Parts: sequence; C-alpha cells; structure tokens
Amino acid sequence: MSGQQSSRMEEILDLLVQEIEERMWVRRHRPSPAAAPVEASEAAEEPAVPPAEIERQPPQPEPEPAEELPRTAAAELPPMAAGPSHAARLMGRLALGVLIVIVLINIPLNRHGTTLATAMPDSAALVVRDGLVLKEVDDEEIYVYQDGKLRWISSMDAFEHFGYTWGDVHVVEDGYLDKFEIGTPLHVLLKCQRSPHIYRLEGGAKRWIRDIQTFEAEGHVWDDVRFVTCDYLRDLPDGETIPPGSGPPPQP
Repeated sequence: MSGQQSSRMEEILDLLVQEIEERMWVRRHRPSPAAAPVEASEAAEEPAVPPAEIERQPPQPEPEPAEELPRTAAAELPPMAAGPSHAARLMGRLALGVLIVIVLINIPLNRHGTTLATAMPDSAALVVRDGLVLKEVDDEEIYVYQDGKLRWISSMDAFEHFGYTWGDVHVVEDGYLDKFEIGTPLHVLLKCQRSPHIYRLEGGAKRWIRDIQTFEAEGHVWDDVRFVTCDYLRDLPDGETIPPGSGPPPQP
C-alpha cells in the first residue's frame, strides 16, 4: 500500500471519530421537550333548566366503578425494561467500525493469500534479521535474508520446500533491496526414486547436475534434495545443464 493509501485510511478514521464527537455534542445540548401547556377549557354555561323539566327527566343511573386490578396481579407485572443508553450504543457502533477495518486489512488480495496488512510497505520500521523474507512491490523475485546477505528463492518449489508461506513475505518499496549484498540463491533439488540423476529447479525448468563433483562444487547438500515422482520430472521443461555445455540432459 502506498503512503497516499495509508493517509486515506487515516482520513477515514479521523472522519469517523469527528462524526461520533459531533453526534455526542448534539445529544448533550439538545433541549428536553417541554411539557405542552394544558389550556384550561372554559366551561360553557349551561342554560338553566326549569324545575318542571327536571321533574320530567328520568333519573340517570350512576356509573359503575371501574374494576380494579387485583393487587397480586399488579405485583406480577414485569417492570418496563430500560432501553440501552446512548453511550452504550455509541461504543457498540465504534467497536463495529474497528472490527470492519480489521477484517478489511486481513482479506487476501490475491490467490497467494497476501493481505493488506502484509502488503503495506513498512520498510521505515522494518527490522532486518536472519530469516526475514522480502519482496519488492513490482518485482516477482522473493529473497530471504541470511548471514548478512539476500538469497534469492529460485522457485515456488523451493519456497514451499523450505517451509515459507505468503504470510511470511514482507513487501517493500522498489529499490529497497538494492542496499543489501546478494548471496548464493536458495535452490531445491529434485530426484525420483527410479533414477540416479539429480536436477536443480530454476524458473520452472529442471537443470541436470552432471556429477557429484559438480553437486558439491555448487555448494549443495543432500538436505536440499526433494523426492518427487519420475513423471513429474519428465513433465518439467529442460534448462541449461550444470555446468553449461554438458550435452543433452538425460531424462529420469
């Protein structure tokens, strides 16, 4: 992620905090609704009823008193549940926003599982140490830092053979690796059980190592050898032999 993208994320978070502060201020200073004034209605003057009319009117039955709720039933009514406070709702929304940001920066950006958190160029605060896996933004090559030097991991087979994952890769800005000394590449050697030949895998092609003397001169050890099926080896394209010019490579 570039510096502009990082600044954009910080601006979004600042706007979120500003919006929360403004809403809290508005709620604190909002006037409480005043009780509506109750206007006393003027009693209309009733016309005087003559005594004779009063005598002719039938007696009106007295209204029955309203039935009171039994005291035991009233006691069993549950109290009205108090709604969540404004502060609790505000904290819940803030926690939800933080959770969304955390999820977004950990979503894989590509098929290799690289996430936004690991893709951020963090070279300014990066502590270079043995075993650190590095890659520049616009370069496909991956290196591991060992004994003060960068060792190129020559293939994905070597990457997986030595136990690295895409979560281990630190992506830095272009040109950051230029200040380091380059060491010997980190290869994986392939061999199948039914063949004596050993091949070094580079860039998706297999390179036949002519003999044991060449094997040792290249600095290889038997721990670098990975056993695969002979069919897998035959399907790989042939690269230049080691050393170059050793003739057509034999097939496993």
